[in-house]
Amino acid sequence: MSAINLKEELLEGVNKPKTARGKATFRRLLEAAEEVFGEKGYFEASVTDIITRAGVAQGTFYLYFRTKKDIFRHLILHLHHEVRKNVQMAVAHLSDRIEAEKQGMLAFHRFILKHRNLYRLLRDLELVDEDLFKWYYKSFAERYAKRLAEAIEKGEIRPAEPEALAYCLIAINIFTGMRWPLWEGKEVPAAALNTIFDFLENGLKPPV
Repeated sequence: MSAINLKEELLEGVNKPKTARGKATFRRLLEAAEEVFGEKGYFEASVTDIITRAGVAQGTFYLYFRTKKDIFRHLILHLHHEVRKNVQMAVAHLSDRIEAEKQGMLAFHRFILKHRNLYRLLRDLELVDEDLFKWYYKSFAERYAKRLAEAIEKGEIRPAEPEALAYCLIAINIFTGMRWPLWEGKEVPAAALNTIFDFLENGLKPPV
């Protein structure tokens, strides 16, 4: 699924509001859906659960979203955007690629801690919409690989195949984020964090 086709398909099921009042209601529905999907999972959650949590009428839901799946998919796109934004803001001032990897991971972990319900949506995504699931990770990896290729070209990190390296680093972020921020609701313990940072540094630094 291309990014263009994905955007066109998702826009069909979402009617974004134009007024301030409508935008406030739209946000309330998204916040309620984040909580409900995070607590119950996609398959056990219902539109009734979402509107009850949001405090709006059923008709209001259908003004903005065609189906339960459409609000779920919209939340996934929101998650994708917010993760990228938070990580980019955390590393924008850094010129050292290895330090950027460390700080980017910490920013990702902080995001999970603040949005544990939202991040749990990814557990259901592969079953709900496999194309969107693949797009979510592929789009991250494509952008990541470009930045890594630039760092390799500058000699900031060791030579490697950028896409493969991108997926390796994504996996480190995801599973360390699951282990502590998501499962336990806490930051990575100092000893574990030192081990992860040491692994990143020794795995990425250029050969002498």
